[in-house]
Amino acid sequence: MPTPVENPIVDPALYINRELGWLAFNRHVLDEALDETHPLLERVKFLAIFANNLDEFFMIRVSGLQRQLVKGVLKANPDGMTPSRQLDAIRAKLLPELAAQSDCWHNRLIPELTKAGIHMHIYADLDDRQKKAMHDFFVSQIFPVLTPLAFDSAHPFPFISNLSLNLAIVIRDPGGKDLFARLKVPTKLFPRLVRVPSPHMDNVAGSRDDEIHFVYLEEIIAAHLDMLFCGMEVISSFPFRITRDADLEIEVDEASDLLTTVEEVMEQRARGRPVRIEVEDSMQESVTHMLAQKLGVPPHMVYPVNHPVGIADLMELFSLNRPELKDTPYIPSTPPGLDDEMDIFSAIRRHDILLYHPYDSFTPVVNFLRQAAHDPDVLAIKITLYRAGANSPIVAALMEARDNGKSVAALIELKARFDEENNIGWARALERLGAHVVYGVVGLKVHAKLCMVVRREKDGIRTYVHLGTGNYNATTSRIYTDFGLFTCEKAIGDDVAHLFNFLTGYARTNRYNRLLVAPVTLRSGIIERIDREIARHQEHGDGYMAFKMNALVDPA
Repeated sequence: MPTPVENPIVDPALYINRELGWLAFNRHVLDEALDETHPLLERVKFLAIFANNLDEFFMIRVSGLQRQLVKGVLKANPDGMTPSRQLDAIRAKLLPELAAQSDCWHNRLIPELTKAGIHMHIYADLDDRQKKAMHDFFVSQIFPVLTPLAFDSAHPFPFISNLSLNLAIVIRDPGGKDLFARLKVPTKLFPRLVRVPSPHMDNVAGSRDDEIHFVYLEEIIAAHLDMLFCGMEVISSFPFRITRDADLEIEVDEASDLLTTVEEVMEQRARGRPVRIEVEDSMQESVTHMLAQKLGVPPHMVYPVNHPVGIADLMELFSLNRPELKDTPYIPSTPPGLDDEMDIFSAIRRHDILLYHPYDSFTPVVNFLRQAAHDPDVLAIKITLYRAGANSPIVAALMEARDNGKSVAALIELKARFDEENNIGWARALERLGAHVVYGVVGLKVHAKLCMVVRREKDGIRTYVHLGTGNYNATTSRIYTDFGLFTCEKAIGDDVAHLFNFLTGYARTNRYNRLLVAPVTLRSGIIERIDREIARHQEHGDGYMAFKMNALVDPA
């Protein structure tokens, strides 16, 4: 018989390691790329998403573990794993998955792409006519923007930006001495996958989407390195890229300007400490060692891959006009009473409306704000914005509301990771139009998704509310599952009004009628409900609890 644990809640076997759990989730994404029941370009998309997810995982999660190592943190998580053990476990878990990713690309997807008329070429295999077209393209467009950087006693090791694709180049001078150089591949200026003429076409632009040929941008550049190093012998070149720590804490005191602080942190992020080097597995060991040494990256954080470095760029293939190789577009439904031409306020007055995205359309949420912007009886709109995205119809509606003289207040969470630049832009645009904009709450990150519209009606002032679990983002609403609730129930409206007064001012409300609000009543409200279900289960045997969340990291 096993020895009973004195305090069962501290048993490490009860806990799933957060980082390994995330890797298990991402493995499901790779499994989608391997699933032959999906259309071909959907599988390519999943392969790219798997890689893109890993980039963020290293920038945020692995970098956090490495910072703990640097600080000498030895304490284990509740699952019993120290930072060092977690990093070892991550690598052990990841290496076979990277091998599976390479196998998926080379042995599963490339043959299928070829059958579908989408040809992925190695530069050396191009025919003379195709090479001539790529040479002309290189000379006329790529060559002028390239900047090779040597590094030796007279040239310091160049700064390498986060997730940029680079070539590590070995050259030999006339005296027989081997030298190193680094060249950044301009993927921000040119597509990573460059179209080449097919044997049946006279020029690149004439290729058709149902018979198309690609070569990697870095291979075009590598084939022309002699033009960049005149008088030298180019010995070899190898693609690589680095991942930097992007999880920089934004610390703001009462005297700081949050907007300025976030802008400064964004600049620091671009120069965060390197946490991973991805190299082509053909890279010479001496070159790999030199890169790791210059960048201060330990050997176990160097990841050789047998597929294109930065394989997330394969998402470019998904833009091809090949609908037969993609899922049939899903058309979400619109609940009765919320059609574009309907008065959304009268629909909400009839009864509360629950939306379940992406199966229900996000358009009613956009229309809610558009109608509010143009309705002469609407007095004010208040909203929280976390990830509105680019070209946001939500922000456009808020701007229309200001143009029409409505009072608009927006809490824009500047600390929304990787969306800071978008949010700063929206904040400044709304401020220019005279909206009241606040940037968050000191010491907290605002994840609440709230919108209230204050309207003058025959029987007095009425507040209409939208509450959601997802961002006010029309693009991601078509991908993520989220709930949204429209209501004009007074108790909820009063709660939301009090909450906005806290978010935009100095109000402190410790009791709410219907909402659970962190950090005031959320935890206590959840625990009360847990206790209620325990009591119910003890009495009737049918207690039930289900929690849907990204992660639970609150010890209490």
